[in-house]
Amino acid sequence: MAEITTYKYRVEPQDVDFTLHASASAIVNYMLNVAGRDAHNKGFGVEVLQDSSFTWVLLRFCVEIDYRPEQYEDIEIDTWISDFNRLTSTRNFRMRIGDRVIASGVSQWCVLNMETRQSVDMSMMKEAHDRFIVAEPSPIAAPVRLRAIEAEASVSRPVVYSDIDFNRHMNTLRYVDLIFDTLPLEQFEKGDAMRLDINFLAEARYGEVVSVGYLDSDNGRQFEISSDADKVLCRAKIEYK
Repeated sequence: MAEITTYKYRVEPQDVDFTLHASASAIVNYMLNVAGRDAHNKGFGVEVLQDSSFTWVLLRFCVEIDYRPEQYEDIEIDTWISDFNRLTSTRNFRMRIGDRVIASGVSQWCVLNMETRQSVDMSMMKEAHDRFIVAEPSPIAAPVRLRAIEAEASVSRPVVYSDIDFNRHMNTLRYVDLIFDTLPLEQFEKGDAMRLDINFLAEARYGEVVSVGYLDSDNGRQFEISSDADKVLCRAKIEYK
């Protein structure tokens, strides 16, 4: 029977914001790093897929953050795969300080053909995954499907070298930073518990100009990020608890 795997981290100075607590993108980064480490340790990491010109791509992600750990605090992240089919793989995260759960996440992944830039049938990986599926439900509700918005305001900037990851498109964390950069500093000082949902729809490539449109709601903000190539790249939503 497969079991939940745990990885340890320490919050380093480069991971905190002006409040000396881990930024939201740092928390997402810890979780995504754990996803990569665990896939590598179990034999289906990105380096294995790239031998066949395939790669892992994040489709949807959600995270609920109740507390952002302080600089130099030690944290543990539990991770497990709860579902796998020919279209998506669901990986879960639970971030803890001791027994206290401070953040939880759910991610849904697909495999991309790096030459055609199209998703592929993942049935060929079923046997490798089946023995690692854990009979434990996701710790929070799955990522929601987000609808288009009529943005009230927007900010724009080009996709540059530091945005690009090994898949040659904009890194997930850059999207997260773009989203949180629209918020006032006072929001981070309050330290409210929150949930972020993000849906990835298309790739942002080097040299494109991306625009972050947003719309405020009663308890948060909705986002739609698009490119000058007339592509909707992603949609996101922040809700405060």
